[in-house]
Amino acid sequence: MIINPPSNRREPRKERIDCDLAVVGGGLAGVCCAVTAARAGLQVTLIQDRPILGGNASSEVRLWVLGATSHMGNNNRWAREGGVIDEILVENMFRNREGNPVLLDTVILEIVANEPNIRLLFNTAVFDLDKENGSDSIQRIRGFCSQNSTLYEVEAPLFCDASGDGIIGFLSGAAFRMGAESRDEFGEKFAPDKEYGELLGHSIYFYTRDTGKPVRFVAPKFALDDIERIPRYRQFNTKEHGCQLWWIEYGGRLDTVHATEEIKWELWRVVYGVWNHIKNSGEFPEAETLTLDWVGLIPGKRESRRFEGDTILIQQDVVEQHNHEDAVSYGGWSLDLHPADGVFSERPGCDQWHSKGVYQIPYRCYYSRNIRNLFLAGRIISASHVAFGSTRVMATCAHGGQAVGMAAVLCRRHDLLPANLSSGPRLLELQRELLKVGQHIPGHHLDDSEDLVRSAAIEASSEWALGELDFEGPTLPVTDSLAMLVPLQPGPAPKFEIELRADQPTQIEWQLRLSSRPQSHTPDLTVATGRLDLNAGDPVRVVIEPEAVIDQARYGFVCLLANPQVSVRGSRMRVTGVLALTHRFNQAVAHGNVQEPPKDIGIDRFEFWRPQRRPEGHNIAIKITPPQTVFTAESIRNGLSRPTDQPNAWVADPLDPRPTLTLRWDKPRTLNRIVLGFDTDFDHPMESVLRSHPESVMPFCVASYSIKDADGRVIVECKHNHQTRNTWNFDPPISTELLLLEIDHPGADVPASLFEIRCYEPGKIKNHDRYSDVNS
Repeated sequence: MIINPPSNRREPRKERIDCDLAVVGGGLAGVCCAVTAARAGLQVTLIQDRPILGGNASSEVRLWVLGATSHMGNNNRWAREGGVIDEILVENMFRNREGNPVLLDTVILEIVANEPNIRLLFNTAVFDLDKENGSDSIQRIRGFCSQNSTLYEVEAPLFCDASGDGIIGFLSGAAFRMGAESRDEFGEKFAPDKEYGELLGHSIYFYTRDTGKPVRFVAPKFALDDIERIPRYRQFNTKEHGCQLWWIEYGGRLDTVHATEEIKWELWRVVYGVWNHIKNSGEFPEAETLTLDWVGLIPGKRESRRFEGDTILIQQDVVEQHNHEDAVSYGGWSLDLHPADGVFSERPGCDQWHSKGVYQIPYRCYYSRNIRNLFLAGRIISASHVAFGSTRVMATCAHGGQAVGMAAVLCRRHDLLPANLSSGPRLLELQRELLKVGQHIPGHHLDDSEDLVRSAAIEASSEWALGELDFEGPTLPVTDSLAMLVPLQPGPAPKFEIELRADQPTQIEWQLRLSSRPQSHTPDLTVATGRLDLNAGDPVRVVIEPEAVIDQARYGFVCLLANPQVSVRGSRMRVTGVLALTHRFNQAVAHGNVQEPPKDIGIDRFEFWRPQRRPEGHNIAIKITPPQTVFTAESIRNGLSRPTDQPNAWVADPLDPRPTLTLRWDKPRTLNRIVLGFDTDFDHPMESVLRSHPESVMPFCVASYSIKDADGRVIVECKHNHQTRNTWNFDPPISTELLLLEIDHPGADVPASLFEIRCYEPGKIKNHDRYSDVNS
């Protein structure tokens, strides 16, 4: 028993924590930053002011995680982010393909809890800090945990603000912006005017459930009682809920930091008013058995402060896909601005304009220009309001957080400050270390002198040449324009044989298109075109013979323009780095398949050619002459681990019963690590909530494989892989002059593929690289 006499004043319990890196904010940017740094050996304190991780992705808010793939709504092929965020999304798909937000919580929490180098503080709000005397550096921060009544003082040489509103950036005096820049400041033609508004608002979502019996609803007195105050109220229905109603938004005319509670109350009024309308207006008889299952208790925030780094990303960087020497991350979501009046606006809920491909984000956007030891991650990075419209989405934020985590590692390794990594050898080291742990940086490939595979002789039991996708699939109507996106080699364009059937005598137009940027996948260059005469009757094989020269290794689009009288034979095969695309050619504007921007807003006009989601999206059956030798075993050491301008994968012959890849050295090598990269379909967005997905393991992913040494001993055996990257550590190390990788085809119609295999010897590994440790 404890008895305390009266006291005039008592101090809360205090605890001091010393670490290498303090990360404030437990959204996906903070999580991916902390995990990346911890896996590379730093002692990390991750401070989260909520009771769960994930930020807007958590079950508290329930927004789907998206980034460059953009719901497959643009031309960014194979654009899903890599690294820790990929690991989270792939694992969530495996465990939770139905999109339960509570299960996503557990995936995120587990990935942090598995890291012994992370000290996680929940329910801890940072409210104060100290700066070093006479300097522009943060010395310590203070946060109070409401659940254990403890005041934490966290001291570190490096800090990362991933808090969303930028609390430590604000308290430390870091330069920041709030609101929209004028068109004149950066020459951004899409910059909004005052009438449109300068800030994006907050949202609160609700979930519904069918109980199977009548359920009444009595609206609280604070609910919005005039549904017609919402100009688009007729769009509400009984099928859409959660973040499908992203446009229930408010607060863009207010201070989105200090007025958040006021904004929350207004959103609650709207949500309960909307539900009252659905339940009690009489317009939705099917709502009789529906109940309100969940309403968000905190709003999901979009925009508040944006902090200034040594450069500011702007509209032109996104639209024109500028190259940056210090690129460490990328984006691909549209420039997506919302009217400040939100749900009460007469305007559409958003104005979205895409670029023709993904764009680089420079490292200089990820640290404060005037607080010397402060990194920036998440939606607060150094970007204009217009560019922020793209960089703000969660997968992009998470990917940038990984870059910050690795930058912190190098700062500690070499006793540097963040700005010291922005050029020269340390920048190259940062990019290399990021690529090694799965980060994709457009335009960059991994050049790793420590990888022993670079010096090995490689021999494959088979290499499939892209010559024919079987003609045994379904018949595909050409109601919409169709295309095969296929990798081509330099030289005269090959011939393409396909099978067509016409309902009546007709012609169909074909085109061979390329992208004006070889690593992008917008088919904006037509290099050959022709027409095929068809008679009604049985299917016939026809040959497309483009008179064109392919200038470099790149993807080509073999297009059939829409003709509802024609169908084409599909294929059963699905192959790494090969896709079928669709374009609603005759209904472009109505279906959003042509981007038609207004004049003089600095946005390109182009067509969208998109894949269909599985189980649809069958490839077109096609025979390519000569076959394209794009799937060689040499691909596994070209430093690229996803399709870019080529597939960058070894693909075995489908008829090879158990494909093998042999690595042979001129003398025995001592190995303590092997890293493999598999195809988990970087083209699939893997939306984290609401959407149900057709499979829990991506169809291209090799599930079963083994590795043997020179004596034939099995040193690795994996039966149920579903992750992108597998890392195998050996303690004690093994000595061998040969490795034999044996892999099984993922399916009868899916040949086995491999993006990379890397091998390391003891003493050559500078970070723990514990990503997807299947044998940890």
